[in-house]
Amino acid sequence: MHNPQLNKHGELQHLLTLDGLPRSIITQILDTAAPFTEMAEREVKKLPLLRGKSVFNLFFENSTRTRTTFEIAAKRLSADVINLNVSTSSTKKGETLLDTVDNLCAMQADMFVVRHESSGAPHLIAQHLQNTGRDHIHVVNAGDGRHAHPTQGLLDMYTIRHYKKEFHNLTVAIVGDVLHSRVARSQIAALTTLGVPEVRVIGPKTLLPTDVEKMGVRYCATMQEGLKDVDVVMMLRLQNERMNGALLPSPQEFFKVWGLTADKLALAKPDAIVMHPGPMNRGVEIDSAVADGGQAVILPQVTFGIAVRMAVMSMLGSH
Repeated sequence: MHNPQLNKHGELQHLLTLDGLPRSIITQILDTAAPFTEMAEREVKKLPLLRGKSVFNLFFENSTRTRTTFEIAAKRLSADVINLNVSTSSTKKGETLLDTVDNLCAMQADMFVVRHESSGAPHLIAQHLQNTGRDHIHVVNAGDGRHAHPTQGLLDMYTIRHYKKEFHNLTVAIVGDVLHSRVARSQIAALTTLGVPEVRVIGPKTLLPTDVEKMGVRYCATMQEGLKDVDVVMMLRLQNERMNGALLPSPQEFFKVWGLTADKLALAKPDAIVMHPGPMNRGVEIDSAVADGGQAVILPQVTFGIAVRMAVMSMLGSH
């Protein structure tokens, strides 16, 4: 079956999800990002790879960090960046999502970076562009509902590769609110595709999908079991804004059992790295001593995120 994210030559056409994306494409994105990381050290941080192209940031859901890093990435590639403030846009006046897209296509858009509270919105846009013969316009999913956040998953893979070099000999633990987390879904898809032999998920049963082990991961009921001898600890943010009903007793209770403290981290390998997609809830998912400690790579993740988003956009814009 044809992968809707690839064109007929097998090149990246849209980035919608890491689920089903071939290992070769994921590796190509990570390899492409490497020189962009080094570029961040230069005095002139510009390349002409997207000169003359218009990139529209369509954020139907708030996000400072993701939108900012996409904007920096596009500008470093010399693209013209248009940020659409959707809270004041025509969709609030009743215009449909696809009408908005059609109007922006009429303004000669070349790429859409889309964040939406509804799972599947970026796929819908990509399908619409294909149906209307506008294959030259590309879509990047910057997070849709509970479904996927592929560039976050990719920057996490880049971070792991940077510090650990290989994937085939790692044990990785993902901790916290997997149920509401599009980041976790993207992480799991990428880790399994890249050949990580053991991916563990740790968290309260109320915050895990019922069929979590069908995703190719091992469920661990306690931090003690789940963190033992791991190489990478990936913390997740509690998604309070996506929770319906009382899934947790209290943030304090969550921290006591599931929060990452120095004592719990000591169960992992001595050279284990600690990751978090941000924004962090200090004292809820992670203790400040760990977040600011020597094993945390949380700020490098943000830096690598710009390079990875540059890689994705440059690959899409090259054909």
